[in-house]
Amino acid sequence: LAVIGPNADDVEVLLANYNGFPSQPVTPLQGLRDKLGAEKVFYSRGCDWAVNMPVLEPIPRSALFTTLNGKKCNGLTAEYFDNIELQGNPVFTRVDETIDFEWWEGSPDPRLDDDQFSVRWTGELRAPRTGEYYLGGFGMNRYRIFLDDRFLLQYDHEHHPLKINEKVHLQAGKSYRLKVEYVEYAGYSRMQLLWQPPQPDLLKQAEALAGKADAVVLCLGLSPRLEGEEMKVPVEGFHGGDRLTLDLPATQQTLMKRIVGLGKPTVLVLLNGSALAVNWADEHIPAILEAWYPGQAAGTAIADVLFGDYNPAGRLPVTFYQSVDQLPPFDNYDMQGHTYRFFHGEPLYPFGYGLSYSRFTYHRFIMPETVRAGEAVQISVDVRNDGALAGEEVVQLYVRDVEASVPVPIHSLQGVQRVSLQPGEVKTLNFTLQPRQLTVIDEEMRHVVEPGGFEISVGGKQPRVKAVRDAVTTQSLTKQLVVTGPAVVLP
Repeated sequence: LAVIGPNADDVEVLLANYNGFPSQPVTPLQGLRDKLGAEKVFYSRGCDWAVNMPVLEPIPRSALFTTLNGKKCNGLTAEYFDNIELQGNPVFTRVDETIDFEWWEGSPDPRLDDDQFSVRWTGELRAPRTGEYYLGGFGMNRYRIFLDDRFLLQYDHEHHPLKINEKVHLQAGKSYRLKVEYVEYAGYSRMQLLWQPPQPDLLKQAEALAGKADAVVLCLGLSPRLEGEEMKVPVEGFHGGDRLTLDLPATQQTLMKRIVGLGKPTVLVLLNGSALAVNWADEHIPAILEAWYPGQAAGTAIADVLFGDYNPAGRLPVTFYQSVDQLPPFDNYDMQGHTYRFFHGEPLYPFGYGLSYSRFTYHRFIMPETVRAGEAVQISVDVRNDGALAGEEVVQLYVRDVEASVPVPIHSLQGVQRVSLQPGEVKTLNFTLQPRQLTVIDEEMRHVVEPGGFEISVGGKQPRVKAVRDAVTTQSLTKQLVVTGPAVVLP
């Protein structure tokens, strides 16, 4: 099995923004190796996330040098201070082979306070080959990096660490004076010194690896370094953490098309925090798994789904549009055209979409034909697993007001239940629509239950949605409801 892509073996894409920090993260690559055995799973990054967005890794000891007892050795001289000003005499000094530390809520040494210490690393950096390098760090709270006594970059934040980098030209074998200053003053404590050396032809490497494999798992998508809040993102299609397009970055699109063009059975795993317009992938790749930023055990979960040890039951919480051209301008706060409730176009995948290894059918949809305004509506439906595998169905209840006196949504989700079913098993689910779920907001901003016609739909997907892809492993049933009597204003 060839596992290819910039999101295959990166812990950061498991976590998103404003997250905790797992002690035992499992990347997709690790999860697949755990499932099949390391000897059967091979990896190639294939490309960076995007142009100017490198995949960084800790600088190895072989590139770092300092002097100990008058002799050159690998590593950097590290001075540890019991204050956050790097002032006075260090509490202790040692040689650290690399800068790749995670002290969690603690400190490097009992003599240092958890939130009141600093470290200064000094020494030399030697590049293994001449070329353009991305040099940077990943840490919290504050760090600064100097190269040849020139300030290179800095970061300071009390809530979360961030990878930042600058491009530098290094000559092979030349020594560059290196200084890294780190300060911990609150919470989580971590520091890494990172780089990306000049890259060989990653695309050719990936093609060669895929060509030898029986099948390919492509791990693509976005990264918390590309999308987030108030960030410097020097990448086409992104601005300040916002997205200007719904497409995959161009580097990843090229990789995807080249690998798929080899004709090997291919699965696409997406790791991202927002919707992607993966139209080409939908047409050319037979299986797509949306994993989002999936957390610590992501690799284990992904491997279980891909190999049928778990039957997926996720449903999209947002609409996947075909293009940003289907969306109104971002500064247009009129709801028309926004979300499944007001979007009249044809999405790629609609809100609530999701497939299963089972097939679910719906029977005995029971509800009254009429109710008086202000009364609750009792609904029941039977759900059957017609597939060969046990699975879970996400049953969705939608309401459409057909005769509203004011503008209303196309329909609205008003109930959800998740049910587990063995092959051939049938379960009856009950829903209660409360009067408030049938209201409109009138011109006086009151919740009003109006008499008139409604459509009530229940199933594993939205009713009557025209999309590029339909959830063929489930159904949706619709019945008519008439609300009678005078309008009722609810408190």
